[in-house]
Amino acid sequence: MPALNIIMPLPSHDFDPSEVAVTWNILRTAGHAVHFATPDGRRAHTDPRMISGEGLDPWGWIPLLKKIRLIGLLLRAEGGARKAYRALEQDPNFLHPKRFEELRAQDYDGLVLPGGHARGMRPYLENRSLQSFVAEFFESRDATGQHKPIAAICHGVLLAARSISPTTGKSVLYGRKTTALTWKLERSAWLLTKYLARFWDSTYYRTYDEAPGEPAGHWSVEAEVKRALAHDSDFCDVPPDAPHHGRKTSGMARDTLDDSRAAWVVQDGNYLSARWPGDVHTFATAYAKLLHTHYGTAKAIR
Repeated sequence: MPALNIIMPLPSHDFDPSEVAVTWNILRTAGHAVHFATPDGRRAHTDPRMISGEGLDPWGWIPLLKKIRLIGLLLRAEGGARKAYRALEQDPNFLHPKRFEELRAQDYDGLVLPGGHARGMRPYLENRSLQSFVAEFFESRDATGQHKPIAAICHGVLLAARSISPTTGKSVLYGRKTTALTWKLERSAWLLTKYLARFWDSTYYRTYDEAPGEPAGHWSVEAEVKRALAHDSDFCDVPPDAPHHGRKTSGMARDTLDDSRAAWVVQDGNYLSARWPGDVHTFATAYAKLLHTHYGTAKAIR
């Protein structure tokens, strides 16, 4: 069977390298062709701090000291993700993306919505053409009449939540089960930045923050996604009795290809979601399996 064509829209700047490059690498290994799109049709650039770790320590604003990294080494992408990103930068599809306005659901077999947290994500999350395409894709069907497989992680779930179905007038996530970046994870990263790490840029880990008088977390990913759902209970966080609960919720442990204990991934039919880069290996592997099950692709994933 020919390779499936998967589309992964990206912002021009500040996407998370783990969520994009690890997913790309796992899908490529499974034999699929991953295509990209950006607002202007030019290659995208990741959040450089997530590659180098520079600028994430309390002294990161000082030019002569920013290359000394302690906290930055802990917060940046792990080694395998950085290696995958370097390989991604050589991919012709990545270097020559389409524009959001050119995207048509009938051209692709699957959709992946990655995330990132820095302010460069806003044009991706707010682009009306991209939201319309995401809504179109959620309602599109394959040759057998089934909905096509879709995967979203972190702020990619927020993009889906903002995409309004022309049929129902509601979010495409309305009536679905999903997870996304939780307020607990977002808040812990924000407070670390605000009081210790990148203190001079205290909202670095908040793509959107609250106006005076608004409750804390009102514009967190979790809160906004919940407002798009049919019920708050449709937002699926790690239950207290889940195996390895502490590992999954600490914000310190990340999964690997061979160890999914730290990961939390939620599947509702042909829609798959995850929370943050610490879930990405399990997320991408589960999506590759979903594609294999849905389309009967020749190359199975372990």
